Amino acid sequence: MDKIAVLIPCYNESKTIKKVIEDFKRELPEATIYVYDNNSSDNTAEIAKKAGAIVRTERKQGKGNVIRTMFREIDAECYIMTDGDDTYPAEDAKKMCKEILENNVDMVIGDRLSSTYFEENKRPFHNIGNVIVRLLINMIYKSKIRDVMTGYRAFSYRFVKTFPVLSKGFEIETEMTIHSLDKNLNLENVTIEYRDRPEGSSSKLNTYVDGAKVIKTIISLYKNYKPLSFFLWLAILLVIIGTIFLIPVLLEFYKTGLVPKMPTFMASIFFFICATQSFFGGLILQTIVEKDKRQFEITLNEYEDKFKKLKE
Repeated sequence: MDKIAVLIPCYNESKTIKKVIEDFKRELPEATIYVYDNNSSDNTAEIAKKAGAIVRTERKQGKGNVIRTMFREIDAECYIMTDGDDTYPAEDAKKMCKEILENNVDMVIGDRLSSTYFEENKRPFHNIGNVIVRLLINMIYKSKIRDVMTGYRAFSYRFVKTFPVLSKGFEIETEMTIHSLDKNLNLENVTIEYRDRPEGSSSKLNTYVDGAKVIKTIISLYKNYKPLSFFLWLAILLVIIGTIFLIPVLLEFYKTGLVPKMPTFMASIFFFICATQSFFGGLILQTIVEKDKRQFEITLNEYEDKFKKLKE
């Protein structure tokens, strides 16, 4: 088992990967550095190997797929996840590791938004998207996460081995955050410096496509983690629609004692039935979720015991 494992998922980062590896070797000399090449068409893997990293390959395209493989294959007391594009300074890694190794934190979030992100990032829609996602998640989960989509994080062994990676792409960071909030894990925000990509290095993130995937992920995870709340709001919406259909029918009945708009009346009844089904469906699913949470606590304890044995 490694003391500290630095995890670097890479796709075409030949211009920056050497510097990233050298920076982390300087700041965390005790760490083992892993670079997982995700079908790069340049010589990223060769450069990383020469720089002293352990290089492995993940054939399934997408950051989520890479992280799934990393988490399965590597055992460590503390994990640092960073990008290979040299946007996250290695100098911040020590304080993030300290939270994991000394303060029993499960995930440390490298907070860019409280420091230099808005000055350094030259893509305004990325900035707006980060703020919207943060506000949305903090509102839903009543949390104080300062940066939801940062790629600079530290993890404990028990987090890595119990986190179910479902996302395939860049929405993985959002999934990590929501999972941690839902399972009441120990989280810590650590302010980090952020610098934009160096000249000649291009982002793999598509503002609109990946932004839509992130929003879709939030909605999907909200449904899965908080089904009663999700389906209750859906039920309320259906009741409102049903009421809109029903009002003119009731007014006509009050005036004439007749129901000439029978299709409209039936449509309103249909929406009320759907609302009832939505509410009780959410109630049943919430019971299942609560049962899963209890099972998760048992799994956490099992991995804590396994972790202690691995350290011995």
